[in-house]
Amino acid sequence: MLVRLQSVTLAGIDAVPCEVEVNVADRGFATATIVGLPDPAVKESLERIRTAIGNCGYAGPRNRTVINLAPADVRKEGPALDLPIALGMLFAEDGSVPESLGEYVVAGELALDGRVRPIRGALSMALLARERGARGVVVPHDNANEAAVVEGLDVIAVGSLTDAVGFLTEQLPLEPVRLDREAVLQRAGRYEVDFADVRGQEFAKRALTLAAAGGHNVLLIGPPGAGKTLMAKCLPTILPPLTWAESLETTRIWSAAGELAAGASLMATRPVRSPHHSASAAALVGGGTTPQAGEVSLAHHGVLFLDEFPEFQRSILETLRQPMEDGEVVIARAHSSVRFPAQFMLVAAMNPCPCGYFTDARRPCKCTPPQIERYFARVSGPLIDRIDIHVSVPAVDIQDLRRGQPGTESGTMRTAVERARQRQGQRFGGESTMLNARMGPRRVREYCPLDRTCESILRQAMSELGLSARAHDKVLRVARTIADIDGSDDIRSEHLSEAVQYRRLDRRT
Repeated sequence: MLVRLQSVTLAGIDAVPCEVEVNVADRGFATATIVGLPDPAVKESLERIRTAIGNCGYAGPRNRTVINLAPADVRKEGPALDLPIALGMLFAEDGSVPESLGEYVVAGELALDGRVRPIRGALSMALLARERGARGVVVPHDNANEAAVVEGLDVIAVGSLTDAVGFLTEQLPLEPVRLDREAVLQRAGRYEVDFADVRGQEFAKRALTLAAAGGHNVLLIGPPGAGKTLMAKCLPTILPPLTWAESLETTRIWSAAGELAAGASLMATRPVRSPHHSASAAALVGGGTTPQAGEVSLAHHGVLFLDEFPEFQRSILETLRQPMEDGEVVIARAHSSVRFPAQFMLVAAMNPCPCGYFTDARRPCKCTPPQIERYFARVSGPLIDRIDIHVSVPAVDIQDLRRGQPGTESGTMRTAVERARQRQGQRFGGESTMLNARMGPRRVREYCPLDRTCESILRQAMSELGLSARAHDKVLRVARTIADIDGSDDIRSEHLSEAVQYRRLDRRT
């Protein structure tokens, strides 16, 4: 008998429809074959499925079984097809097909005792099921909250193969899982850190406020212990809350990468990713034989913090240039290409010299000028050119550390950021993803006009600092953000002068 079920497989972060066809012949040896371009995890699933069926007390197919995963030209990956294959084998052997079987999209990994383990990409699966007009989805318990984010869909949570069989045969009534999306966002959208925890460093806080307001990339340069790492972790606290669309897209990426916590429903706080400097290119930007999202995509709508910036391999840092410009990563393979979103704020941190104490008045620096030059040369000029704001972070004074009153807190900084972003939204016609840092050359010319005084300042800066055309536009974008924070329609001389001050590394040339 032939049985068909609807399931999915993942291609990047997107779910791709997969029809599971199970045919049990009337005669022949009790063998089973999977066809339809399965990967090793799918091929070896037969042993898991047979064992799970037996341990749940069911009789498996006694004749030859052929399992086809359609479409045959799409590679099927991962263990999410265990549950639909097992259900297909049981119903094909029994000779009866429940009427509801074709109304649900089914996915889940089976344990040997029949338990259903969580899968990756449940949110993408639910979105695809709704798009294709399915009544609902049958998913593991740990993925139910994630799938329930999608409205207009019955999400059935099962804990075992027995539960799935009982529900589909109407012997076990299971209520769909419901989720209050707004309550989840409000409850989970809280941070454990605050800029009030950062003592001193008011200049750096000002720079980070500008970065958050305009979506600019930042490079923090200072000695060890100055607070660079803590400020990077605090940066999401001054960014606007994730919108529904941003939360949905970020959750899809984390779910497909297997990074979403079991039982979680949504990413409600902006992510902060901090890969070690020994990370490979594939780990940083994505890749692998089966393309997977890298750190830049996991930081989508959040912050990518690269500590010890010059310690990363130079060739690996160069892979950041394309996603920093385009906001996405394209991984090409011979058979296909996969796109991963990668709109992140880069916050890089480095010491002023190899020993770290070149700018620290309390500790002597032991580095020679050639050593310092070689240290800075580990990061290429084109990559530095793509970072909008360069900030010196000095060592914290003991008086600032022991001061009773905290410095500027996240709430105050967030108010300035939201005010500036509101002006940008009005300027760009309500484009939610459009920020000053992402303005193209035409928009820079349109929205960043200069008077004669500002023209003179910019010409002098271009001449003395040797700014490139890209740095020229970045100075104007930062100046536009400073004007937005000040509530000014025009870029004034003080706005442009401050923007020029943030091109610290250009002064080394």
